[in-house]
Amino acid sequence: MPLQTEREKGRERERDMGDSSDSVSVDMEGIAFGGKEHLIKTCHGPVSVAVFGDQDKPALVTYPDLSLNHVSCFQGLFFCPEACSLLLHNFCIYHISPPGHELGAADISPDNPVLSADDLADQIVEVLNYFGLGAVMCLGVTAGAYILTLFAMKYRPRVLGLILVSPICKAPSWTEWLYNKVMSNLLYFYGMCGVVKELLLKRYFSKDVRGNAQVLESDIVQACRRSLEERQSSNVWRFLEAINGRPDITEGLRKLQCRSLIFVGDNSPFHSEALHMISNLDSRYSALVEVQACGSMVTEEQPHAMLIPLEYFLMGYGLYRPSQLSVSPRSPLSPSCIAPELLSPESMGLKLKPIKTRISLEV
Repeated sequence: MPLQTEREKGRERERDMGDSSDSVSVDMEGIAFGGKEHLIKTCHGPVSVAVFGDQDKPALVTYPDLSLNHVSCFQGLFFCPEACSLLLHNFCIYHISPPGHELGAADISPDNPVLSADDLADQIVEVLNYFGLGAVMCLGVTAGAYILTLFAMKYRPRVLGLILVSPICKAPSWTEWLYNKVMSNLLYFYGMCGVVKELLLKRYFSKDVRGNAQVLESDIVQACRRSLEERQSSNVWRFLEAINGRPDITEGLRKLQCRSLIFVGDNSPFHSEALHMISNLDSRYSALVEVQACGSMVTEEQPHAMLIPLEYFLMGYGLYRPSQLSVSPRSPLSPSCIAPELLSPESMGLKLKPIKTRISLEV
């Protein structure tokens, strides 16, 4: 069936979301909570997708880190007005939640098998088929970055580019495996207890924003702590089991021909993983941005540090912020139209690899 026909069928299943993204002024609350939620049946069980924006535009698919969803993982980025206008002007956003991580999710039945990372990647292609999407841009954080990278390896024609935040690509080290196993056992026997929440917050945020005896934890950490209390512990346990059993995908990285932009906080526990990943990606198609004074979740802790690299990255696809647009935002997002020199890190404004962006905590 032609792609356009599939798109039309997909749009018939949606309510009209409007197109507020053609203006720099954006309804921030609507970005966080106003999307149309879909529960899509796949061969590996149902998966929730929140859709924001005009579905005639190119698709940006997001996937969050462990125990998070699009609100707790990406709202900081979308609450940054410049980044929000850049992304929503050029894309329709499809936020995919790991099974059972969406807002108000119920416990997944214990009769359902625990999914593997491969299963989760396969769910994504079924989501794209449901909406009649062809090739998409991908944005993922840590565990979500791993799932999207695996998806890009398995379904290369369906991925135009990867934007990865504190990504992982190797199998868990013994330290990480043990750390995750402790968290897994706590989740299984005690649920989302205080210890699990502290372990997760250490995974996401730098020590500075988590606070200490003298300094209160920041608002973003407090908001994240509240969101963790809403998660079903058994569903988080399932996603953690999948990630802790992940295979090493390093060998497949050089075969990725899509452009990749990696962000990592220099205080992230996955900092060395990001350096390992960028060293194994084709340097013609990839670039790394290190964000100083930041943990893993750059999207929440330092979202403003992502703006300029994102702008340069998307300029390689002919995409711009609204004030800079000279062509219709509905133009196809097609790398085949790009000159080869636009695929280099230098074309993104990234002259060195890695780049350290110094972000003041008082900003």
